[in-house]
Amino acid sequence: MLMVSVPLEHADAVRRAMGDAGAGILGDYSHCSFSYSGTGRFVPGESAHPAYGKPGELASVAEERIEMLCSRAKLASIIAAMKRVHPYEKPAFHYFPVEIE
Repeated sequence: MLMVSVPLEHADAVRRAMGDAGAGILGDYSHCSFSYSGTGRFVPGESAHPAYGKPGELASVAEERIEMLCSRAKLASIIAAMKRVHPYEKPAFHYFPVEIE
């Protein structure tokens, strides 16, 4: 399972890029995902080039957390596809193995 948080207005592009790279395969279905909304908060460092907010100031962004199944074999290409369209310099993402019956 690969999970990534992304500003709401970029969620469809990130979800599509991940699916096109091979995430979200479940049986005869592709591009399967689950999402929920929340608020991301961060303070960009002085040398950062943030997509949102200003260096040294607390920023809050409406985000969507996207969860998609992915195989380990395709993980690197899925992460690369996600990073190509994600607006953040360093998007936070998590991967953990899931068994599908």
